[in-house]
Amino acid sequence: MDYLKYVNIRQGSKSLHRFSQGNTLPLVQRPFGFAGFAPQTDTSRGSWYYHPDDRSLEGVRLTHQPSPWIGDHGAIVMMPQIEKPYFKAGQRWSGFDPEKAVLMPDYMNIYLKRSFCDFELTPTEYGARVRLSYNKDFKRFLSVLPVGGNCEYKYDETNNRLYCMTDYNQGRPYEKGIIKGYFVFQFDEDTVDVCETIVENADENIRENALSIKGANTGIHLCLKKKNIEFLVTTSFISFEQALRNLKNDYKECSFEELRRENADIWNEYLSRIEVETDEEKMRTFYSCMYRAFLYPHKAYEPDENGKPIHYAPCVDKVLSGVRYTDNGFWDTYRTIYPFYSIVAKKELPEIIEGFVQDYVDGAWLPCWTAGDAKNCMPSTAIDAVIADVATKGLISEDLLKKAFEGMELHANNNSKLAAYGRDGCEDYLELGYVPCDKHRESVNLTLDAAYFDYCLASVAEILGYEDKKEKYLKRAKNYSNIFDPETGFMRPKDSNGNFKPDFDPISWGGDYTEAAAWQTTFAVQHDFEGYAELLGGKDKLIEKLDEFFAAPVEYRVGGYNIEIHEMTEMAACDWGQCAISNQPSFHIPFIYNYFGYPEKTEYWLKKICDEGFSAETDGFPGDEDNGTTAAWYIFSCLGIYPITPGKPIFTHCKPMVDNIRILGKKFDISKYSDVITYDELMNELK
Repeated sequence: MDYLKYVNIRQGSKSLHRFSQGNTLPLVQRPFGFAGFAPQTDTSRGSWYYHPDDRSLEGVRLTHQPSPWIGDHGAIVMMPQIEKPYFKAGQRWSGFDPEKAVLMPDYMNIYLKRSFCDFELTPTEYGARVRLSYNKDFKRFLSVLPVGGNCEYKYDETNNRLYCMTDYNQGRPYEKGIIKGYFVFQFDEDTVDVCETIVENADENIRENALSIKGANTGIHLCLKKKNIEFLVTTSFISFEQALRNLKNDYKECSFEELRRENADIWNEYLSRIEVETDEEKMRTFYSCMYRAFLYPHKAYEPDENGKPIHYAPCVDKVLSGVRYTDNGFWDTYRTIYPFYSIVAKKELPEIIEGFVQDYVDGAWLPCWTAGDAKNCMPSTAIDAVIADVATKGLISEDLLKKAFEGMELHANNNSKLAAYGRDGCEDYLELGYVPCDKHRESVNLTLDAAYFDYCLASVAEILGYEDKKEKYLKRAKNYSNIFDPETGFMRPKDSNGNFKPDFDPISWGGDYTEAAAWQTTFAVQHDFEGYAELLGGKDKLIEKLDEFFAAPVEYRVGGYNIEIHEMTEMAACDWGQCAISNQPSFHIPFIYNYFGYPEKTEYWLKKICDEGFSAETDGFPGDEDNGTTAAWYIFSCLGIYPITPGKPIFTHCKPMVDNIRILGKKFDISKYSDVITYDELMNELK
C-alpha cells in the first residue's frame, strides 16, 4: 500500500513567531537524514523562512533546522535564475504557485515563473539529486548562496565540481569549535560555462567573472550551457575530502526516477510500521504525523575511507571515531518520541542512543539540547529519561549503559560552568532538596525535573546492580514533595529559607515555571503518581484535581515573562480548560485518568483534543510540533496507548480511535489487559 498518498509534509507549517500551528518545515529528506531540503519563501521572517501561503521563492535550502527557536546551521540555498542573476533575497525571488508545487517526503517539484524553470529534487543519504528544466532559451544560472556566515566557493573545471563551505551557525555556539558545512556539487561534463560564471561578495560590492571566492556574504552563480541538467549535491561536517567520499557513496548508476522510487520505498517501509483503518481525513492526519515522527534526530556521522563511522565533535573541535546524532531537544522529545521508537524503530534506536552518549565520551557532558553543537535551551537533563527508558526495555548494551550512567551522575551532582549543559541549580537542590526561587528562575520545574530524573538514575542503577546508588536516587526522587503546598494543592516555589513565595496565582506563567503556570506543571510527577495522590489526600482527590484542571477557565497571566509568549496564546485558542496540549508539560495529564481506572475520561479528552486540535493541514497542530514529539502524541492517542512514565517500561491504554491496528505487520489488540500494560506484554503481542 502507498502510504505516501496520505502524507502532507506542509502539515503544521502555517506558523508565525506569535502563533504556532506546528512551527514545522516541509522537509524532503530520508528518515533521520543527514540533511533536509525545504523551500525558502521569505527570509525577512528569520527562522520562519517558509510559509505555505507565500507565493514567492528565494530558493531551496539545504537545512538542518530542528526548530525556528533554535535556528539553522550548515545551511546553503540553491536558486535557478536567468539573464542577470541576483544575490540578495529581496532581488532574486521568483513567483511560484504553492498549490501546484509538489512537496512529498521523497520528492520536490517547484516551477519558478521568473526563470521558467522546474526545480526537482529527490534525496540521498547525505544530500540530493537535483534536476533543472528551463523551458525558455535565456542565459541560465544556478546560484549557490549563503544563509549567513563566512563562505568559500571554488569550481573545479577538471572534475566538473563545485566545492562550497559555510560556517553559518544561527545563535551563539557553546562548543569549542564551530560546526561547518562542506558541500560538493557534481555536474556532468559540458554543463557549466566557466567563462560566464560569476562570483559575488555583496558586502564589498564585488561582482566578477571568476571561479572562486571566499568571505562573509559571498555566493556564486554558475552559468549553465544546457536547458536540462542534473547534478548531485552532498554535504559533510568534516571536510571537502569527506564530502567527496559521501558523494561517491551516494552516487548510484540509476535514473532520477529510479532514485525517487527508492526513496518512496524507504518512506513507505517506515510509514507502514503502523497500519490503521479509519476515515480519509484521519488517515491523512495519522500518516502525516508518522512522517513527522521519523525526521529527527538527524544523523551526524559519516563513513571514513574504510567505511567506519566518524564525526566532527564541536565540543573538542576534532574529528573522532563513532556515531553521532544531533538536532534534538530532550525536554520535549523524551515524553513520546523515544518510547515510540522503542516499539517501531528498535533497530535504529540503540544507535541513536549511542550517538547521544558519544557527546559525553567526546566532551564529558551529556547533551541537553543539541543542534550541531550544544544549545542553551530548556532546563534540566531530560536525556536521563531517554536513557532510562531504553535501559528498562533492554535496548542498550551494558557497556554503553555504564558509560551513560557516568554522564547521568556527573550532571546530577555537579553544576556545569556552561549553561548549555547540566541541571540548573544542581548544588542548591542537593543541599536543600529543592531549587530555591530566590536563586534560580523556573525553580519549580527544575525541582520536579530533578526529582523525576533522579528516579531515572535509580532505575539505571538498579539494572547495573548499583544498590547503594539506587537507594540514594530513589530517596532524592521524593524531593517533589518539598515544594508541594497542601493548602492549595499546587507545586509552588520556595526560597532558600523554606518559605513559599507569596502572592500565588495558579494561572500566572513563567518566573518559577517553564513555558507554563502552576496548573500545567503541578502534575509533573510522572514517576510517582501514587505519592502525589497521597499528598492531595488520596486517589479521589487527585481525580477531583484533574476535573478542576479541565473545567477551569481558559485564562492566563503573563507573570514572570512580562510579555505574552506564544504558548499562552495557543492554549487560549482552544477550549480544553487549563490543558495546554500546545506544549509538552500537559501531554501526560489526560492519561492520568486512565492510569487510575477512569478510561472514559481519558477517551473523552483524547477525542476532543485530537478532533479539534489536529489535522493534516498547514494549521494541523495546536502548538509547536518539536522534533516529532507532538506527532507521536497524536499517534499514541489514536492507538489508545501512552508511555505515561518514560523510564518505566509501562504504557496506559484505553479504547483506540482507529480500527484494525497492525504494528510491524502484527495485529494489535491489547483490550484483554488492564489499564496499564508492560513493555514486554506489549511487545509479546507483536511477536
